[in-house]
Amino acid sequence: MVPSATHVLDGDLATRVGAWPWVRHYTFLGTQAIIGRPALERNAAWPSAAFAIGWKTALAREPTRPLVRVGATSYTARDVARRFLRELLVAVKGATGERVRDLVLTVPVGSWEAYRAELGALAGDLGVTRLRFLDEPVAAAIGYGLGVDRERRVLVFDMGGGTLHVALVRLSARGVDAGMCDVLGKHGRAVGGDLVDRWILEDVCATIGLPVGSTEDATGDETEALWWRLMLAEARRVKEAVHVAEQATFTVIVPDELRGLRARLGDRATSLVVTRERVEKVLKDRGLYTLLDEAVAATLAEAGVEPDEVLLVGGSSLLPGIYPRLEARFGRDRVRAWLPFEAVVLGGAGYAGDAWAQSDFIVHDYALVTHDRETQAPAYTVVVPRGTRFPTAPDLWRRQLVPTCALGEPESLFKLVVYEIGGHGGDARRFGWDAGGALHVLHDGDRIVVPLNAANPTLGTLDPPHPPSDKRPRLEVSFGVNANRWLCATVVDLRSKKRLLRDQPVVRLL
Repeated sequence: MVPSATHVLDGDLATRVGAWPWVRHYTFLGTQAIIGRPALERNAAWPSAAFAIGWKTALAREPTRPLVRVGATSYTARDVARRFLRELLVAVKGATGERVRDLVLTVPVGSWEAYRAELGALAGDLGVTRLRFLDEPVAAAIGYGLGVDRERRVLVFDMGGGTLHVALVRLSARGVDAGMCDVLGKHGRAVGGDLVDRWILEDVCATIGLPVGSTEDATGDETEALWWRLMLAEARRVKEAVHVAEQATFTVIVPDELRGLRARLGDRATSLVVTRERVEKVLKDRGLYTLLDEAVAATLAEAGVEPDEVLLVGGSSLLPGIYPRLEARFGRDRVRAWLPFEAVVLGGAGYAGDAWAQSDFIVHDYALVTHDRETQAPAYTVVVPRGTRFPTAPDLWRRQLVPTCALGEPESLFKLVVYEIGGHGGDARRFGWDAGGALHVLHDGDRIVVPLNAANPTLGTLDPPHPPSDKRPRLEVSFGVNANRWLCATVVDLRSKKRLLRDQPVVRLL
C-alpha cells in the first residue's frame, strides 16, 4: 500500500551513524529517507535530485547505477532500496512495537533471480532472519479469497502507473505453499496511469488553448517545467475523480511563482468540465482499449486455455471502460475487481501468517426480491449470505412461497430474479460496479444491487395456474451452491406434487 517513492535525506549525526552496516543490522537510528506518499507530495511540483519516484526496475537491472544525489553524494538504486525498506520497517516497529524479523516480499511473476538476490541481501542487512518470496499473482489470488485446495487457472490483469501486465498462471496447493505459480502466458505494455494523465492534459490543452507543452519541450526552462507538472497533477486529479463521478472540473492553476504566465493566458478559459464520457473517448482514440484487448488475446493465445478466474490489480484498472470490457469478455461471475490496491498486500499478509490454506467462500450476498402488494416497495430476502463456504447442502435455503400474480391474473409461470448485493462492512475502500458498468466507492453500509437473471427468471410452469385469490403457499423452493459456485434450485409444486426443478443451476455466484 506504500508507493516505492523515496526521498533520501542527508540527516544529522544519528542518521549518518545509523547508516553504518553493523548499526542498521541491530537497531534503527535517525531517519534516512522519506518514503511513500509523503515523498510524492514533497516532490509534486519540483522533484529534488534526492528523489526517486521508484527504484524496483533499476534494482533489478542496474543496482549500482546512481539514482539520486544529496549534495555531492550519489546514491545507487541499491542504496535507495535499502533506505526505503529500512524506513518501512521503522514504521512497522512504530505501529506494533516489534521489529520485523520474519518478512514476506511479493515479487512480479517470473522476476529475475538477481532481483530476488538483491532484495534478500537488503533484508538480511536490516536484521531480517527469515525471508520468503511470494509471486504477486499468488498473493492477489489469496488476497481476493481464492482457495488453493484445487488447481485453477487465474488471469491477473495488473495496470499501475507505468505498465500493463497480463499473466495467466496456474495455481496449485503445492506451488502456493512455495509461494510460486506456473506461468502459462504473459504479455506487457508500457502504458499506465501516468501516460493517461498526459493524454488527458493534452486533450484539455487542445480544447482551451493552454500554452502547456511538456517537460521535453521545456528545454531547461524551469518555469515551463513547473507549469507542466502542475497541470499534469490536475489532469491526474480529474482522471481519478471521473472514476466514480460523471464529471469533474479541470482548473488551470497559476501559483504566485508563475504569475508572469497570466499574461500569456489572456482571455483563454481557466477551467473545463471533463466528463467520464470524454475520458473514455480519449482512451479509445489513443488506443488503450485496443492495447488491452491485444494483451489479453496474446496472453490467452500463448497459454492456449481460458482462465477460471480473473483478478484486477493496480489503481489504473479503475479507469473507465476497463471493467465492463473484461466483464463482457469473461462474465461477471469470474471477475474479481473490488480490491485493486489491497489484494496483493492482503495476500502477502495471509501467506506470512500461514492463514491462506482455506476453502472457497462466497463474497457477496445473493437475494430474492419481493414487492409489497400495496406500495410495490422491494424487499430483499438473502438466500446465500456472503462468507458462505461452498459446496453447501442443496437445501441451504428453503421456503414455501406464494406466486405474486402481480397483474391480478392467474400466474402460470413461476419467476424469481436473483440479485447480487455487493456491500462493504469495513473501514478501507472497496469498489463495486453496478449493472451498467459504473464504478462506485463503497463505504460501511453501502451496497450495490445487480439483477443476475432478469432476462430469464422462469423457474417452472404452474399447471393449473395459480389464482390471485389463493394466498396459500403453492411452491417449495430450495437453494444450494455447488462446487463450481452455481446457485442451484429445487422447486416443488405443492398442489400438483410435481418437482419442477431438481438442483438446476440458475446463476453463478462470486
